[in-house]
Amino acid sequence: MSTAEKTIELGLPTVPRARKPREVIEAAAPTDTKKVLLAAPRGYCAGVDRAVIAVEKALDHYGAPVYVRKQIVHNRHVVETLEAQGAIFVDEVDEVPEGSVTVFSAHGVSPAVIAESEDRQLNTIDATCPLVSKVHREAVRFAKQDYDILLIGHEGHEEVEGTAGEAPDHVQIVNSPDEVDKVTVRDPEKVVWISQTTLSVDETLETVARLKERFPTLQDPPSDDICYATSNRQGAIKEIAPQADLVIVVGSTNSSNSVRLMEVALEYGAKASYLVDYANEVDETWFEGVTTVGVTSGASVPEVLVQDVLRLLADYGYEDVQPVETAKEDILFSLPKELRSALKNDTGAPAMRLGGRGEKPNR
Repeated sequence: MSTAEKTIELGLPTVPRARKPREVIEAAAPTDTKKVLLAAPRGYCAGVDRAVIAVEKALDHYGAPVYVRKQIVHNRHVVETLEAQGAIFVDEVDEVPEGSVTVFSAHGVSPAVIAESEDRQLNTIDATCPLVSKVHREAVRFAKQDYDILLIGHEGHEEVEGTAGEAPDHVQIVNSPDEVDKVTVRDPEKVVWISQTTLSVDETLETVARLKERFPTLQDPPSDDICYATSNRQGAIKEIAPQADLVIVVGSTNSSNSVRLMEVALEYGAKASYLVDYANEVDETWFEGVTTVGVTSGASVPEVLVQDVLRLLADYGYEDVQPVETAKEDILFSLPKELRSALKNDTGAPAMRLGGRGEKPNR
């Protein structure tokens, strides 16, 4: 480390980073006009909270290792922290020793994965978000009715793979509005759309509108498939973006809902928007000429990472933090049934770590 560098304490993980003198950065904008618009709601949703707690509780109850198919949620900090506690993340269940405790991620799995897990006699805990499970049930229901199912979502995403796997002969994936013209169906009078839960609300509505131009009798799902948390976080950033010179989204690059927040910020007027896993990834040159910074976080991001960003912003003169609340959230999901059964006779369970937003989920 050179003499020009110093270590900044920003929470886990701390990394050395070079910094300009504070007065140099502050010269770019008057200190008395600098502010942070902090989105509310932000961060953990109920499905993520439930999934993370499920892994923690499984480790407490069964001991390490506990295997997890795919990342439990799409957040680097969460995954690395759970790994340090004894979780082992694998791509497929054939990598798991037979009979081992295995958690399915919040994004869900296909029936083929469940069948392979049963063949290997794995002790599975299904941490699929209940809102994703709802979409799975829709796919099964419409397939039984012999509909062509247009699944709006990102091909290759675990959630889309799991949903499509419920009815592979009936499901066709539509990635974006630009793919609508490529869609072919057996009967234009018997078509329904469903969607991935973490998409851009606006882009999904555009895709549906274009699909309905081609298939006027296209049936809607019985209720919104884009989850409340995705919609609420996008709603908050839409309020902030027109006022912001810069928007910082805390989240990982493989998190669909976090990437959408960055895109929505730009679409709704933010002059610049960046996605960071940690505060130490923030580039100080972003602050030049900036008076108002918007801050939000994806639905798989623990609040500690947002607080690290706020501390960094305060170091650069952005000490006035103004919450922008556009919705209230009080949804909690119970733990997976397999885990509830295993924990029924446990006493003196350790306190929660990454999981939990102030309240424990119902047991």
